Amino acid sequence: EVLLVESGGGLVQPGESLRLSCAASGFTFSYYAMSWVRQAPGKGLEWVSTINGAGGSTYYADSVKGRISISRDNAKNTLYLQLNSLKTEDTAMYYCAKSQNPNGYDGAVVRGQGTQVTVSS
Repeated sequence: EVLLVESGGGLVQPGESLRLSCAASGFTFSYYAMSWVRQAPGKGLEWVSTINGAGGSTYYADSVKGRISISRDNAKNTLYLQLNSLKTEDTAMYYCAKSQNPNGYDGAVVRGQGTQVTVSS
């Protein structure tokens, strides 16, 4: 059974940083591309970032490019998202999502329960 468990969210002030983690189990983690997606209150699911299975290729949404960094530790079956210079508009539930292929994002069909990030002064 695929299991994705996110952690690391919280309440921060604008300009601060957070590091999200996603612990994965139940599949060969190192093979599949992994992504972060988010959902703000009252809005749809938004793709944020993707990393390929080997970890050598990363992709970012324009809305977060330059402020975030996705990474993975295949030895620990863990996905990360470093969020820097947070803005109020980054407030959302953040989910990690498993792709069905090793290279790119193909929708967040398989995702965890999410971790809440709230940016507020």
